[in-house]
Order: sequence, then C-alpha cells, then structure tokens
Amino acid sequence: MKRIMFIVLTGLLFSQNKYEIDWKTIAQIREEGFQRSEISNTLSYMTDVLGARLTNSEDMRRAQNWAVKEMKRIGLKNTKTEPFMDYGASWDNEYFSLHLIEPDRQVMVGYPIAHTPGIDGRKKLSVVLVEIKTISDLKKYKGKLRGKAVLATPPPKIDLERYRKGTPRYTATELFEISQKPLPKEPRGPRSPSNPDLVSAIERNSFFKDEGVIAILESRSGWIAAVRGFARPGAKQDKWGREETLNHLPIVAVTPEHYNRMVRIAKRDIPIKIELEIKNKIGKSRRKARNTIGEIPGTDLKDEVVMLGAHFDTWHASPNASDNTSGVAVMLEAMRILKAINIKPRRTIRIALWSGEEQGLHGSREYVNKHFGNPNDPAIGKKGDYDKFSAYFNQDYGPGQYRGIYLQDNEHVRQTFTAWMSPFKDLGMTTIGSQSVGSTDHIPFDRAGLPAFQFLQDRVGGTGGHTNLDYYDTIPIEDIKKNAVIVASFVYHTAMLDHRLPRKNN
Repeated sequence: MKRIMFIVLTGLLFSQNKYEIDWKTIAQIREEGFQRSEISNTLSYMTDVLGARLTNSEDMRRAQNWAVKEMKRIGLKNTKTEPFMDYGASWDNEYFSLHLIEPDRQVMVGYPIAHTPGIDGRKKLSVVLVEIKTISDLKKYKGKLRGKAVLATPPPKIDLERYRKGTPRYTATELFEISQKPLPKEPRGPRSPSNPDLVSAIERNSFFKDEGVIAILESRSGWIAAVRGFARPGAKQDKWGREETLNHLPIVAVTPEHYNRMVRIAKRDIPIKIELEIKNKIGKSRRKARNTIGEIPGTDLKDEVVMLGAHFDTWHASPNASDNTSGVAVMLEAMRILKAINIKPRRTIRIALWSGEEQGLHGSREYVNKHFGNPNDPAIGKKGDYDKFSAYFNQDYGPGQYRGIYLQDNEHVRQTFTAWMSPFKDLGMTTIGSQSVGSTDHIPFDRAGLPAFQFLQDRVGGTGGHTNLDYYDTIPIEDIKKNAVIVASFVYHTAMLDHRLPRKNN
C-alpha cells in the first residue's frame, strides 16, 4: 500500500510540475488586462483612423507602418515588416458614387470589387437584367449590351431568420457536444466533375467585355443592408496584375435590397437608368506583400519561439472590425500586457500580423515555409528553426469571447491546456474541442507538423465580416478584453515550460 501511495503521489507531483500554473503571473495579467486595458483604444484607432486594409494596398502599407510604431511603443523588439511574395499591383478605391435616376431617384449602396478599374468620369447608364448560366444563354444577348450596365447575378434571398432569432452564444449543452466529438472529421471526398456547359464568371465577364458593357452590377449578400464584395474573378490566377486589372470591366457589388429593386423593375420591362462614378488607384508596378513582426526576446531558451497572431489584412468595403481587426487588437493587447508586467520569458514570444489571409493564407504559409519549412513537402523540406518552434496561437473566428480551445487533433496537449484553462473558468473558458478546424492562419503551421491552435469562440451578433457594415460599434469590448488576458496567459506558460509543446504523432 505504501508503495502504491508513493507512486500515486509521485505521479501527482510530476503532473503538477509538468502543467504548473503560475498563479502570481496570472493575477498580474488579469489585473493589467482588466484594470488598465488599452484594447478599446487600439481597436478604435484601427477601425476609425486606419480603416480597411486590403492586402498590398496603400491603405495596408500605411496601417503596417502604424503597427510597427505601435509595437515599438509597447516595448517590443525586432519589429519589422517582412516581404513574403510578389503580390502584383496595389489597388485602392478613391471615390465611388451610385444613384438610381430612372424610374425613381435614390442613392444606392454599393462598393467596387477589388482589382477592377474605374470609370472615365461620371456616366449615366441604362441597366439591363442578364441571366446567363450556360453557353447557350450567351446567344440571347449578342449585340444587345453595348454601352449598358448589366445586372449579372441572380437576385439574392435575404435571410430574415438571422434577424428574427439573433445570434445566441454557445449554450452549455452545445459546448458539451463539442467536447464529446473526439473523432476527426471525415476527409472530403473528390469533387464532382464540372459541367462544361456552365459559363464561369471569368467567361461571362469576358463576354460582357467583348459586347461593350460599361459596368457589371452584382449582389452576393443575403444579409440585410450588407454589401459583400471581394476581388474580380481571375485576380488570383494572374496574381493581381496591373494590365489584367485595367483591361477588365468595372464590377460593383450592390446591397441586396437595392439590387433586387432593380431586378423587379427590369422584370416589368420598365427602363432603368443609373448614374455611376468610380475612381480606383492602381499601382504602377508589381511589389511584394508584407507581414508585420515583433518580439519579446527570451532568456535561457531565446533561440526557441512561441508565436501568437492574427491576420491584419481585410476586405475593402469597411474596416472589418470583427474580421479580423478584433483579433489583431487582442494579440497586440496580449503582448502589451506581457510587457507591462515585465515578464522574462524563457523562450522568445513573437507576434505576427499576417497579410494575404483573405486571398488564401499566403502570408502565414510563406512565413512558415521560409522560417520553419515543411518536412511533409519535399520541395520545401525542414528548415533550421523547425525544431526550435514550440506553438502558435491564433484568433480569427470573430470577436466572441473564448469558451475553450481546439486541440487540432493533437491529444498530447489536452492535459496541458486543461490545466491552463482552469484559472479562467469564471470567464467561461471551459471547453476542449479535439477537432481540427481550418480556414485561417494556424493551418500552414499545422500542415507543416507544428503545434498551432485556434480558440473556440462564442458566436456573436452584429453585421459580420466581409461586408460594408463591419465597424467598431458591433464589437463586444468586454469579450475581447477577456480574450487578450487568456491568450497572454497561454503564451506566457508556453514560453516558460521546460519542454516545447508536443507535436502530433509523437
């Protein structure tokens, strides 16, 4: 019995040492993060003063210069913007105006699609409804579109349920269900072959160009009053080229109510006229996009690194407060907290504010390939810093408060994260989800076999990302304060471990 008790006690002591919680530092983090928070000021400056930050735009360059200064202000070292890939010509919208002038007058809400040209002056244009799905549909419009604007997409259906029911936070039952899904998702099966008779957006727009169309109008939003607009079809393939941009037609995304109004008028065979003006600034030459980096240098293990980050780039119709300015504010605040309480981390703590996420995780992927490599890709291989990497923590699922963390199928960190969550049960941080989640900047790390994690966040109401409505006013400030405190603690404890966090399949 004594021998059994000795083994049990030894095991408990080892467990406590392995997953030790620094309660004194947590108290300091909480005090700094809750009593002297700067996160609302940071978020306000980024949304109100800096605004939208399309990758490689002049607006993005201006914002990145601010970010470097802000990192220096809070005391970070080795601050810089680091080029990562050729990103074509810059694109910025300088002026936009859209009015319905016949059969009624109305200011219309819309926004130019990125990497499209402007219009020479202010133009009054007739508008026609065009319904093209297959190659055979093209014949109907031959010789009928010159000098016109076209309504090119089907009328969107507005999601009224979203506003009737609201967006509830996760319930205890839902969180329990997330925690009880230990198996990875089934791999996606092969895509069904494409239908050769369907007309792609690139083919459709090329047809419009050949037919002498002046502007393309579209609406892809089912959200009330929201414009959702991205980049022109083909921009990624030609790598945001200047000539391809100038040779394309202007495309304007229109709010669903205004777009649908024009569709209904057109179906009555009543003539429609609009007044349209677009001024876009397109860079003269190709240049590289950049990430923004800063550090708290480590001590005895300074060659090893713990990272945290969020994507700094946005789409261009608003400051995109939720996606992902809120994540950037959280990560900057976490670094500020750690500097303010004067921690001396064993490992270097590095923040990365990524660019190119919205176009395909380009900034984080190229960073991983350059600094750490990818042993799963023979063309890249493992780089020297691969074995010095401990973990990466990311925020990009909106501004909702952390309710837990996803393991990304890495069961080796379950006990560690369970221990590190325990000081924040009062903040609602209680759930371990074993699932592998995707679509944001922890994925390039994970694909390279490096520990990388996304927090489980509450669903939040408001207008949502990728729209013209995503501003400071819809962000739950108290939630992101909590997030900054929690991520600061996770990063600190990772930096202080005797060992790096374990990797999958170890």
